[in-house]
Amino acid sequence: MTDKNRNFIAQNQEINAWSDVEPYLENLKNRTLNSVSDLHQWWADRSEIEAFLEENAAWRYIRMTCDTTDKSLSDSFNFFVTEIEPRAAEYADVLDKKLLENPFLAELDTKKYFVPLRSMKRAVEIFRAENIPIFAELQQLQQQFGAISGAMTIEVEGKTLTLQQAANYLKNTDREIRKNVYEKIGQRRAQDEHTLNDLLSGLIEKRHKVALNAGFENFRDYQFSALKRFDYTVADNFEFHNSIKETVLPLVEKMAQKRKTELGYDSLKPYDLQVDTSGKPALKPFETGEELLEKSIRVFTKIRPQYGAYLETMKLENYLDLDSRIGKAPGGYNYPLYESNIPFIFMNAAGNVRDLETMMHEGGHAVHSFLSSDLELVDFKSLPSEVAELASMSMELISMDYRDEFFENPDDTRRAKRAQLEGAIETLTWVAIVDKFQHKLYTNPTHTVAEREQMWLDVLNEFSEKITDWSGFENFRKIMWQKQLHIFEVPFYYVEYAIAQLGAIAVWRNYKQNQEKGLNAYESALKLGYSKPIPEIYETAGIRFDFSKNYIGELMEFVWQELEKL
Repeated sequence: MTDKNRNFIAQNQEINAWSDVEPYLENLKNRTLNSVSDLHQWWADRSEIEAFLEENAAWRYIRMTCDTTDKSLSDSFNFFVTEIEPRAAEYADVLDKKLLENPFLAELDTKKYFVPLRSMKRAVEIFRAENIPIFAELQQLQQQFGAISGAMTIEVEGKTLTLQQAANYLKNTDREIRKNVYEKIGQRRAQDEHTLNDLLSGLIEKRHKVALNAGFENFRDYQFSALKRFDYTVADNFEFHNSIKETVLPLVEKMAQKRKTELGYDSLKPYDLQVDTSGKPALKPFETGEELLEKSIRVFTKIRPQYGAYLETMKLENYLDLDSRIGKAPGGYNYPLYESNIPFIFMNAAGNVRDLETMMHEGGHAVHSFLSSDLELVDFKSLPSEVAELASMSMELISMDYRDEFFENPDDTRRAKRAQLEGAIETLTWVAIVDKFQHKLYTNPTHTVAEREQMWLDVLNEFSEKITDWSGFENFRKIMWQKQLHIFEVPFYYVEYAIAQLGAIAVWRNYKQNQEKGLNAYESALKLGYSKPIPEIYETAGIRFDFSKNYIGELMEFVWQELEKL
């Protein structure tokens, strides 16, 4: 593990009790600030304790998700969210006010510190002490989703597989095998249908209480504020949904019709949506997480040598856990670590093309973490998702030129690129579905489970292509939302993926037109971290922060042209 660059906190400081943290926060709370220089030092020291706390929480979360079966790891995480975070949150409010009320604040460079200061003002506005214990309860409830999902397995060909591993069979050219595995996956998810419905009901109830305590009508409005969405509104969000429906859904419909025609089936079923339409076996870009990493390092080195060096550093420090296994939480993430200044990549690789795309995605986050690691304050490194996901999704597309590191056959490379672009288009409608569903959930917080089911189906039908025949699988379809981690663990954090996907397409378009210029603009944007408002960061990347139907339609036309070339 890397050295900690600590000046304010003891080098060997650990957190075994609240008394390990309190003296530092008391120091900041009571320190007299007699000059703008004192204020600068105070803010630097505060940033150091924030980095220390956030990294400590991060490692507890990382270890718990790597092994959901080890109770000591979940206990360690629960200790932090119940004993440390609530008390630290009270100090955060006090320290925010101390900074905002300081007479020397006016002498700071207001343009330089504009972004963190507006975030602090917002945090002070919505902070309520009575919400602190509710947040601790929510943290504990939310982690149940990972434990429930991590325990889901099915038997295929005499082997016990995670659902991520079993999903590889949905690319099998034997339709009966696909159907059998799809049914098993759906049946296994259905076993926890009521458990997950109850879990979400409990989460919604507590989140609504948080919103009411803070003076909001509903959790949707509270969360927009808490997520510090300064640069777009709920109305913009709805415009975005409509733009996706009008410009993207027709392309999804075309792709589904093309798939049905190429497969030659009278009826396209949900277990036919991942198989290669040429009848070729599923692509196998790698066998193990180790092989995935080695090939990814080569890809990133080809894009820019320093990007490959970043992944080499993570490999050397053992800051990756890539393979899928029983007892591991689902999903994937890149966790920035503000003390180590090395991020951690977690994923559930099972050897398929989607895993390759996920590695490029999380690797993009990692590059972002490294490029912004020298920024002065943790506030500048704590990225809004619209910026963080721009980095990762752009890397998915930029890296497509180097898919030959994973495939010897040029036709396999072409198939992988096509899957990537089709996935980018489909992502946009799926994100709109998940996002609009959450708007309905939280603006109608007292809904019944039956009403929730209808809300889901209404939104799903609005944004879904009409080619796939779901007859016989209606029960699986009505609980599809239960596989979406974000609904349980990070509510309303999802539309950012679609915003960033469009931004990534624009970045990729620039890259295709002029590689060096496009990559330089992308990197310049990443180096900003969150030191500028989102529209300025997008502008630095050479793209627009624009939800309009015309702009999205323009980007979709570009992607469709690229797809046609493949």
